[in-house]
Amino acid sequence: SFNSNSDTEVVLKSFHKWGIKALDKFIGMFSFAIYDSKEKSVYFIRDRAGVKPFYYYYKDNLFLFASELKSFHCHPKFIKDISKNGIASYFKYGYIISPYTIFQNTFKLPPAHWAKLNLKTKKFELFKYWDQIKIYNEEKLEISPKEAVKEVEKILISSFKYRMVSDVDVGVFLSGGYDSTCVTALLQKDSTKKLKTFTIGFHEEEFNEAVFAKEYAKILGTDHHELYIKQKDILDVIENIAFIYDEPFSDNSIFPTLLVSKFAKNSVSVALSADGGDEIFGGYTKYRDIYSLMQKIKLIENLDSILFNKFIPFIKSEVIKNMVFSLKIKNTPNQYNKLIDILKSESQEEIFERANMILSDYEIENIIKSHFFLQTNFNTFRYLNEQNDIISKAMAIDYSTYMSDDILVKVDRASMSVSLEAREPFLDQRILEFVAKLPTSIKLYNGSFKYLIKEIVHKYIPKEIIQRPKKGFSIPIKEWYEDELKDFFKEAINEKDIKEKGILNYEAVKNIIKRYDNGESNMINIIWQIFLFQLWCKRWL
Repeated sequence: SFNSNSDTEVVLKSFHKWGIKALDKFIGMFSFAIYDSKEKSVYFIRDRAGVKPFYYYYKDNLFLFASELKSFHCHPKFIKDISKNGIASYFKYGYIISPYTIFQNTFKLPPAHWAKLNLKTKKFELFKYWDQIKIYNEEKLEISPKEAVKEVEKILISSFKYRMVSDVDVGVFLSGGYDSTCVTALLQKDSTKKLKTFTIGFHEEEFNEAVFAKEYAKILGTDHHELYIKQKDILDVIENIAFIYDEPFSDNSIFPTLLVSKFAKNSVSVALSADGGDEIFGGYTKYRDIYSLMQKIKLIENLDSILFNKFIPFIKSEVIKNMVFSLKIKNTPNQYNKLIDILKSESQEEIFERANMILSDYEIENIIKSHFFLQTNFNTFRYLNEQNDIISKAMAIDYSTYMSDDILVKVDRASMSVSLEAREPFLDQRILEFVAKLPTSIKLYNGSFKYLIKEIVHKYIPKEIIQRPKKGFSIPIKEWYEDELKDFFKEAINEKDIKEKGILNYEAVKNIIKRYDNGESNMINIIWQIFLFQLWCKRWL
């Protein structure tokens, strides 16, 4: 029997009844601590996908834990020493990957983990209670594409309806892509009440998906709301980024995510976000690119080994490099550098990690003036068995790296900054536990990436209307850097401040800007990283 109407009490009663095994019964997002007064231990627990954050600091007999890193700054004994692995992760991927944070002796509790601190012995132990790698390694199901679509739709409807349980109105972020359209369509079809949907638009046509979201909302019959943003809207929130995100974080879609959260909060207190669809169902273009690349590498390796061994040094030679860099073709230097990186790879794991890297280890060490050694979930690639091809392996690793430490961080911090509860209907574990056991041939049936989601959505939105190239949910950094935001960038990335903090190598920073000016357009992403890092330093150091 319960004494309240709080979901928190459900967690507590479950723990009383089943102990830590209660986690096996939980569906959803959570992050909590429970003190066991009998055994004088504290349990720390985080949900499977890592939707909700959990930070801890342990040094000199002081243990701190919180859902926000900024909380630790309030404690007089919290030491703000920069972690070399943390900063290296930021410049390598654009985010700081679990278990690292930007500070030494400070960690993220990894997703799908629980930890126990014995207050008598001071022993801290970490345990994993759910593992997507093990699920991917299970025997693949023998099922037809038609049966798979039917089963997936059934699980999705259950998951989506779970997330609609609320005392207040629930809205949906409708971006104009397949995933958010799927959430909206399946929920609206059985509802007599119009769902509230929310979209952010850009005046730059190549980045704008709001026109498509509006069209889909009209077809589905939702109560649609849209907001178009300008550079000024970004300027209004940019200096607050370091406070909201606690540690350096460079995903440029933080701005539209912040603005759509603020926009939705005017109408609802809970919103559904369609994250995880790409990682579970195979939606990213990089999966196509990796697959294509592996086919080409296989072809090259099948050539005569003597020819192959002569070809590689030739491609890497200074003559070829200078010729490539002298070409005035857009992005050619970036493609060349990527090719060289790939040719250095010795395994599928290395190829996949390099595909996710922004900078090489050598470049990072030059920027941060230090060596580092990262051990992350990218290193679990090798534990995926041969039942999984390169695409399945990539999706499995993305789930516990890019999705949990970039995508979910972005949405959680943005929504919580305006007291909006963002729920993740695609991250019900039942979805991954079924889809991961499907062979890639079904998920990419007839060459159609994200086939299962597309088949469901096409029941509600005609295929000829929705099937188009994806634009993503990002901002036009390059255009804005060369326009109104240029002075703002220069003010943050200045020699005096960089040298004063002593964390970054100013000569390396200057060289990156020079490379951008000389035609390496991809360097704008590094400039953006440095810019946000400097804003973070200004706020917290």
